[in-house]
Amino acid sequence: MSETEVTTAPRPLLLADGRPAARAWSLDPVMKHLNHGSFGAVPLVAQERQNEFRAEMDSSPVVWFPALPQKIADARVDLAAFLRATPDDLALVPNASAGVSVVLNALPRRRGGVIVVTDHGYGAVTMGAERLARRWGGEVRTARVPLDADEEQAYEAVMAEVDDATDLIVVDQITSPTARRMPVERIGAEAARLGIPLLVDGAHAPGLLAAPLDGLTCDFWVGNLHKWGCAPRGTAALVARGAQREDLYPLIDSWGAPDPYPDRFDQQGTVDVTGYLAASTALDFVDRTWGWDTARRYMDDLAGYAERLVGAAFAELGAVPGVVDVGMPVPGMRLVRLPEGLAGSRIEADTLRDRAARELGVEAAFTSFDGIGYMRLSAHVYNTAADYEYFAEDCVPVIGEWARAAH
Repeated sequence: MSETEVTTAPRPLLLADGRPAARAWSLDPVMKHLNHGSFGAVPLVAQERQNEFRAEMDSSPVVWFPALPQKIADARVDLAAFLRATPDDLALVPNASAGVSVVLNALPRRRGGVIVVTDHGYGAVTMGAERLARRWGGEVRTARVPLDADEEQAYEAVMAEVDDATDLIVVDQITSPTARRMPVERIGAEAARLGIPLLVDGAHAPGLLAAPLDGLTCDFWVGNLHKWGCAPRGTAALVARGAQREDLYPLIDSWGAPDPYPDRFDQQGTVDVTGYLAASTALDFVDRTWGWDTARRYMDDLAGYAERLVGAAFAELGAVPGVVDVGMPVPGMRLVRLPEGLAGSRIEADTLRDRAARELGVEAAFTSFDGIGYMRLSAHVYNTAADYEYFAEDCVPVIGEWARAAH
């Protein structure tokens, strides 16, 4: 591949002492980490802070747990400031799916029991919507949004499924399988006008978007702080506005149940929530070391470089164009098309993910949409151009062989 086909790689980010950014994480140096978007990576300083909290918890649990609700309430203030939300609107939950489950458990059927989702939605969230529809005796309607749909086309596709029977709309802010945005701001404004609750799945938004809640009208929003925010895993935010939030209860009934929202979420018995308490340490680390705006620019530049490099490598196999138009792109994430015969379903995509880790030493995300397989590239500050150059030069030819064998 000629150098003129790919733009210049962004210079890697360094720590203050000149060391590579990856030294601040406990990442396996042998494994190439190209999939930050799935599970995130926790900086050492946040891991150490969480361990300090755990040591305090284990040294005197009878002191720790009665004092824990206030510690979580204080943590909510810091995390709300990062999201530019109001602390009284924000509850902490283990992950975005847990926040979705909280909402689905609380909502009553008021109209015809119809729930509108999209074909880009996260599978587990859609399953939850289907379970609620069965409980209601209603149905789930799936809006078909073309991968390359622009804002207007995506908005029209979703709203075409909404009518007087609709009781809930569920839309991703950033889609997990297809790495694109949805026009949640426009959908939210229209849903509010119609009096239909909107649940926004913002699992990928915190850290990747500077202010995911700005300009967004919705009843419920969930976002993972352990993805792009690099908080300890099992740390997410549920933001609820309006009168319906008083119907929200944590998935575990505990002694905080009589408290108002969101205070009742601060008391969950003996659950280890030290990740909540250490989350701001991770957020502050990125902010102090580089600044979030600089970090986001680097992630986006590197993801763009990776898209062109890896996409061109797959295209050279002669089967498909590698680069994909996703209509409403997002920073830090890209899609490239896989050769025919790979990742045609979610199960096949997961199998390819496991094989790449086992045989190629690469943590990568492979997804399926509309029967077509894609690689979802995602970059963080610890990634460098060399990670993607290795994948393009050493791994793509092997994956091409796997594709040919699959036919």
